[in-house]
Amino acid sequence: MSPSKRPEPVQIVKQRRDAALNALVHGVPYIKFLGIEFDRRGDELTAVLPFSEKLIGNPFLPAIHGGVTAAFLEVTAIIGLSWAYLWDDIESGKFDAERLVSGDLPLLPKTIDFTVDYLRSGLPRDAYARAQINRSGRRYASVHVEAWQDNRHRAFAQGTGHFLMPQSNG
Repeated sequence: MSPSKRPEPVQIVKQRRDAALNALVHGVPYIKFLGIEFDRRGDELTAVLPFSEKLIGNPFLPAIHGGVTAAFLEVTAIIGLSWAYLWDDIESGKFDAERLVSGDLPLLPKTIDFTVDYLRSGLPRDAYARAQINRSGRRYASVHVEAWQDNRHRAFAQGTGHFLMPQSNG
């Protein structure tokens, strides 16, 4: 950075980050259908699955459907991985959130495989998840995700996935 160039105001940086995340998340119809949102603190994302009756698989327990749980974990992994690999472009301003809003989404990582461990029933309440990227290279990434409800240290499900990273056209 040249000595004459001043850092951007923090509000501008936050707006750019929020716009990019919002466009990324809301550009995928299934994420919108499930109601998944992401809480951003700096570069850290926490996925939030607000409770809805449509998520219940077993009304007798009641418990969140296993497919919903798996989708929640996989979405958390893909958005977390995308956020990490797009971070530098978002920070530099190279990433154009306006293009995303108009539907011009970047290529997302493609799932190679995804394994879910169901540790206990997902209760009829909000759920949260965080992804940890174990390995991220130019072509391949490995991500671990944990989901919890009331207690961060008491996961109800976890997943591990391997992803093919998008290849740039440039």
